[in-house]
Amino acid sequence: MSDDNIVKIFTASEVTVLLLKGRLEELGITSMIKDNFKSGVAAGFYGGPPETVDLFIQEKDMDAATPVINEFKDNQVK
Repeated sequence: MSDDNIVKIFTASEVTVLLLKGRLEELGITSMIKDNFKSGVAAGFYGGPPETVDLFIQEKDMDAATPVINEFKDNQVK
């Protein structure tokens, strides 16, 4: 995935982000995970809270992804 025109669509725990990532991949939508905590640990410093993982997609996929994202959010335990 190119860094051109990527948008953050969701932030949650790693497990939750992986669930949404899988759902998007079923529809052919490529996504990218950014985990500052794991990146920081690998580099030898604190990178942020472990429960905050970001999910990004390409801007061109937003129209197809939005209903899936909204349904996923609506079905999350509150």
